[in-house]
Amino acid sequence: MNSGSPHRLYAVTRPLASLPSLDDLLSFADSSQPLLWTRGDRGCVGIGETQRLSFTGPDRFTQASAVWRSIAAAAEVDDSVRLPGSGLLAFGTFAFSSASESTSVLIVPRMIVARHRGTAWVTEIAEAPIGRDPLLPASSPIGAWIGTDLPTTEPNAAYLAGVREASARIARGSVEKIVLSRQVHGWIRAEDDLRVPLRRLAERYDDCWTFAVDGLIGASPETLIRQTDGAISARVLAGTRARRPDPAADARARDELLTSTKEQHEHSFAVQSVVTALAPHVAKLHTSEEPFALQLPNVWHLATDLGATPGAGGTSLELTAALHPTAAVAGTPTSQAVASIAEIEPFDRGRYAGAVGWIDADGDGEWVIALRCAQVTPTDQGRLEVTATAGGGIVAGSDPDREFGETVSKFTPIAEAFGA
Repeated sequence: MNSGSPHRLYAVTRPLASLPSLDDLLSFADSSQPLLWTRGDRGCVGIGETQRLSFTGPDRFTQASAVWRSIAAAAEVDDSVRLPGSGLLAFGTFAFSSASESTSVLIVPRMIVARHRGTAWVTEIAEAPIGRDPLLPASSPIGAWIGTDLPTTEPNAAYLAGVREASARIARGSVEKIVLSRQVHGWIRAEDDLRVPLRRLAERYDDCWTFAVDGLIGASPETLIRQTDGAISARVLAGTRARRPDPAADARARDELLTSTKEQHEHSFAVQSVVTALAPHVAKLHTSEEPFALQLPNVWHLATDLGATPGAGGTSLELTAALHPTAAVAGTPTSQAVASIAEIEPFDRGRYAGAVGWIDADGDGEWVIALRCAQVTPTDQGRLEVTATAGGGIVAGSDPDREFGETVSKFTPIAEAFGA
């Protein structure tokens, strides 16, 4: 951690009389630095920053959990709502690799406007006692957008060569699966309103968690860990087919995914990695009996849901530390796969395939794998660079051209969201 000793925090949460819509939530968000977490009729937006905590290295998750435990223990929280995400809360995003140059952060907002199904609330968080009920912050209409066309279909010789190299390593028996990704870049104006791509993602991918934390914007379908109200759940995705516009062809793509030996094999790697990592930390762990086909607007995924009850009282961040990285975003065996990724991929993944989510004063929270996302970064030219990343699992029998096509499908949500 490199942000110094945090101050004591005070948080006050009060219910709202009316339930905000998605556009209402977005109207409170900062147009250039939005803080957002939403899915369907649940979610929250953060306004401003009361504290920012930064972490790097192999212990970034456990360091963050320990610091957050101490902050939460010292905090004074007045919460009359008592629902997941009410009271003291921090948004977080964590780098994929321990060697990444990207900083992992927890951000405690100054204000939060949230909804959970039929209930809504506002929270104020400060470093001094709050002597009144929190007031709704100012809102603003969503502004102008020019956007960028991300070059997701342009040939990428380095990626195809990487798939061939990964396949060769798998053939030699040194590793069973390697998840390789590729990056594309675009540029938008500094005055473009980042709530536009967020609204597009939230409306089109309402079965995913749409997020914005420290410039990382996306809509992930894969829950790494959710710990709320004494229950733990996760969703594992591995195995993909692009959607087809013709209903009959689309059904065939789904059925091919469900019956593919290669895809089932890859999926079993991913599920087993989560079960093995999670089992020591929870009680009564169970999974869905067979993988099912998860339907998203752009792809079909093989999916397995897991459920458990808490074990030794770890925080959601400690469970995240135990799970990351899963076979779904790294490979099998994990250590060899991560080493291969570092050698084959010609870039730093940054926060892609890391963890993004939130944690509250009780240590509960929701964390997803940062997929279908882009990092938005200011440049010296006064523009914003949009770096999007997508990948897939390479196993025995993987075809480079087909793997490239899978990345094109996975880029679709973010390409559409940031499009002109």
